[in-house]
Amino acid sequence: MDIYHAVTSDVKYIYNLIQIHAEQGVVLPRTKLSLYQHLQCMYVMKEDNKILGVAGLHVLGQDLAEVRSLVVDPNHSGQGIGRKLVNHIINEASRLEISRLISLTYETEFFKKCNFEIISKDTLPEKVWIDCMNCPKFNSCDEVAMINYIG
Repeated sequence: MDIYHAVTSDVKYIYNLIQIHAEQGVVLPRTKLSLYQHLQCMYVMKEDNKILGVAGLHVLGQDLAEVRSLVVDPNHSGQGIGRKLVNHIINEASRLEISRLISLTYETEFFKKCNFEIISKDTLPEKVWIDCMNCPKFNSCDEVAMINYIG
C-alpha cells in the first residue's frame, strides 16, 4: 500500500467513496467538480491500483490547514489506512511549514489517537469565513473541531 497524489482518473472512485460515507452522515458530500478543482491537494492510498482510502489537505491560511474528506473503503476499514493517510497529511503540512492542522469531525476518538485535541470552533475564524458560511449545516453544525499542533 502506497500513498499518491490523486489524478483525474481517480476522481470517479474518490467521489463514490466519499458518497458512501456522506450518505451515512460521516463526512460532507463533495461534487465531482469540487474534487477536480482541489485534486492537487487530494491523496489516495492504493494497492494494486485500487483506491483503499482518500484524504485531502486544504490550506486555509499562513499557518492553518485542514484534513478533509478522510474516508476508507468499507471493505478495508480497521487496517490502519486512515491513520496512515492522516500521518501523510501531517507530514505534508509540516513540509509546507503549517503549524496547525484541524479537522471538523464526528470521529473524535480516531483523531485523538492521531494527536489531535478538541477545540472551540470559535478559535477558527479562517475556517468559518472560508468554508462554513456556505455549508448547509452552518446554523446547526454538530461536527467537533479538533487540532494538531505540528512541530
